[in-house]
Amino acid sequence: MRPEESWSHVDLVRCEEADSVSEKHVINVDEDDGGLQVCRVCGDKANGYHFNVMTCEGCKGFFRRAMKRNVRLRCPFRKGTCEINRKTRRQCQACRLRKCLESGMKKEMIMSDAAVEQRRALIKRKKREKIEAPLSGGQGLTEEQQALIQELMDAQMKTFDTTFSHFKDFRLPAVFSGGCELPEYLQTSLLEDPAVWSQVMQDSVPMKISLKLRGEDGSIWNYQPPSKSDGKEIIPLLPHLADVSTYMFKGVINFAKVISYFRDLPIEDQISLLKGATFEMCLLRFNTMFDTETGTWECGRLAYCFEDPDGGFQKLLLDPLIKFHCMLKKLQLHKEEYVLMQAISLFSPDRPGVVQRSVVDQLQERFALTLKAYIEYSRPSPAHRFLFLKIMAVLTELRSINAQQTQQLLRIQDSHPFATPLMQELFSSTDG
Repeated sequence: MRPEESWSHVDLVRCEEADSVSEKHVINVDEDDGGLQVCRVCGDKANGYHFNVMTCEGCKGFFRRAMKRNVRLRCPFRKGTCEINRKTRRQCQACRLRKCLESGMKKEMIMSDAAVEQRRALIKRKKREKIEAPLSGGQGLTEEQQALIQELMDAQMKTFDTTFSHFKDFRLPAVFSGGCELPEYLQTSLLEDPAVWSQVMQDSVPMKISLKLRGEDGSIWNYQPPSKSDGKEIIPLLPHLADVSTYMFKGVINFAKVISYFRDLPIEDQISLLKGATFEMCLLRFNTMFDTETGTWECGRLAYCFEDPDGGFQKLLLDPLIKFHCMLKKLQLHKEEYVLMQAISLFSPDRPGVVQRSVVDQLQERFALTLKAYIEYSRPSPAHRFLFLKIMAVLTELRSINAQQTQQLLRIQDSHPFATPLMQELFSSTDG
């Protein structure tokens, strides 16, 4: 029942959150069942028996949450006679719950929170054991793994503009008189509410980024942040940073849409996965352009360099970021390893709003096993025997940095709006 048409970058919509762990009483739907199965509650595509009834993931999660809340629901429309289908199921919780019960869903079949946590831990342990176990034979890559890597490499080549040759319509930082004077409209808003500027300073005081732009005629334009650290030096750079981030975000979104496994997922899951992973995938791409000796990112004609590393903001934001890039760069990864890391980050089943978690989990496991096999095949030296584990640790750290920086950006956005529409959509909540 999912739409077949493709979706643009900005057409991201909120998705309904589903439970992250399959319930105990589930029977998967096989092709042998004789065709498409529908949810007995809303008529959407069903994926198995949940709590005694054939339902979709959405109605399974709704019934579980409704029963756990134990709140008496009332119909605000037709006194308990609302029609429940795929389009109207969110409009009346009372009638949706009534339909669940009438269909035969049983409260006593719901697992306790403790049982859910125990099952989640068991699934994670089995997944980790399978990844860390030696591959059968331990020699080379299978044809499927070779094809998988090739598809990812092709997608990377088509969507990653490493020279930034198409990054043209961007805003440069405005250099105000007197060093870095705030625009009049911002000064007015800050005078009205001093707490706004206090929050901006807390997030951005020591953030100093220098920018060098090489013109096509060979000329060089430099932007140096003022030496005075009063928290205002980041403001002129915000529009430019929003432009370069959006350019990278679009490339990552296109990368995902080229991958066949991603296109096969429901449109709602595609959106949820991109909302969760786009920033992480961009950091992985930016790492390929990072020079550890100079602390500079070389992006075609543009070069970015963080200044004054002793500032307090670096401790909160920049130091973890720079340490991450240095740590990842020291691994001296191949292009194939970078692109497999992007895929592992993209296909994360625990992103908010993902419905087909088991499908995404299997895909992530496939990419992880392919990465492990590639390392064993291309790096037989004992010096690389722990490389796979190091990469998985880097991906865990990447999740933490993603969460920290998203919160920082949202606080700055609340005080001084600068994000593009695409950035706002990607950083918006996926709960629905």
